[in-house]
This record gives sequence, structure tokens and C-alpha cells, in this order.
Amino acid sequence: MAGKNPIYVWVNQERYAELEKAGLAHHTEERLAGLKVLVVYADDEQAKTFVDKFGAKHDTSTTGSIELLPKEVKHRLYDKVVEKQSLDVVSDVLKEFS
Repeated sequence: MAGKNPIYVWVNQERYAELEKAGLAHHTEERLAGLKVLVVYADDEQAKTFVDKFGAKHDTSTTGSIELLPKEVKHRLYDKVVEKQSLDVVSDVLKEFS
């Protein structure tokens, strides 16, 4: 992958339980007083697509993260992770929104 640009998807208790069932809970990271995030990575080309197509922001100066994605995109990223039982879902989600 050319660049690893993280996309942070917040995980509530219900989602965490789903990730546990799928064997993916270990992919979450704890943030802000116990709240968890699932981190999915986009390559540089995918990051550019998120910016161009969805008006996302790409923080290239510090974290490299892709921020301000529409909630339906983040929900689909999460759903696709559970469906595929894999974090390699960005290209699939981008195809669904094209």
C-alpha cells in the first residue's frame, strides 16, 4: 500500500460485540475515556478519492488520517469489515459509492 492513511470508525458497545463475534475486536483501539475506534487504512489514491468525492479532509501534516467522511460512508466501512471479516474493505466501499 503506497501510504497508510487511517480512517477512524467509532465503535459503540453493540458494534464491539459484533466485532468480538467476528473475531475482529482486537483491531480496535481505545480512545477518549474508553471509547473505541476501528482503524481502516486507505492508500494514497483512495484517500484522494475520499477527498474529491466526499469532501473529506486528509490531514497530511500530522496524523495522515482521513476525516469528516459522511456518516453513511463510515457506517458502510464498518458493515463491510464485519461482512468480510477483514479490514481490507476500502476499495469495496468506494466501488459501492461510485
